[in-house]
Amino acid sequence: MIRFEAVSKHYPGGVQGLSNISLDIRSGELIVLRGHSGAGKSTLLKLIPALERPSAGRVLLNGQDVGRLPPGAVPYLRRSLGLVMQESRLLFDRTVFDNVQLPLIIAGLPPKEAAKRTEAALERVGLREFARAMPITLSGGEQQRAAIARAIVNRPSIVIADEPTAHLDADYANEISALFCSFNAAGVTLIVATHDDHLFATRAPRRIELSHGKLLS
Repeated sequence: MIRFEAVSKHYPGGVQGLSNISLDIRSGELIVLRGHSGAGKSTLLKLIPALERPSAGRVLLNGQDVGRLPPGAVPYLRRSLGLVMQESRLLFDRTVFDNVQLPLIIAGLPPKEAAKRTEAALERVGLREFARAMPITLSGGEQQRAAIARAIVNRPSIVIADEPTAHLDADYANEISALFCSFNAAGVTLIVATHDDHLFATRAPRRIELSHGKLLS
């Protein structure tokens, strides 16, 4: 489903984000990206939705070279992806329901269908009773679950999560990891960057380790 072919990423000032990375990710896999801060985990994840472009090599998604997509095609690529960042990035002037529904409104889904999908996504993450709440009233774990609902409301085939439990305590982190595993069990390809060796420990994921932009194992 996803292929990296000799991918490197360079930043101004001679900073090497990734160096000659080659790997394949199959449909339905649960992938855990490991590595120290600055190892290249976030850079690797950002190349898949074309948030960044490779300096060398190719990133292929279902055979399509995403690094060469014209800007107008990138939003359509991202509709098949669910993105979860370290920060929830919720809009605090809108309700939880409106935050989750936003991608569907942007995609032009009819209001009735958008509302139905939004309710289903909130139900999936256990936040249906908070639909009309404002994000500021939620705990950190609840805010992250709202962000996850927003990421999956489009029913993506791939979910990409960058340190989704970095600012959560152990109980909330375990809740979030269990939620991700339920998506993977339903057939969603899941790629999670984390520095927590205990996350997903009981799920036997495929682990990919990076160090200073290089693939270790």
